[in-house]
Amino acid sequence: MGALLWLLIPLFAGLAASVWAWGTERRNPNPPDHDTWEDLDRYQRLRSVLSADQHATTA
Repeated sequence: MGALLWLLIPLFAGLAASVWAWGTERRNPNPPDHDTWEDLDRYQRLRSVLSADQHATTA
């Protein structure tokens, strides 16, 4: 009987995930919106902010 109880854990986890998805209206998820140029611009801005060349000072 104890082994059957362990099978209920994934069952309840799956049910909880499906209820959550239904509650947040994620029944039919859409593919992610890929805007390559915007992502590239964001990456370049982040890279320029985090670059050590501009912020490094020689002692």
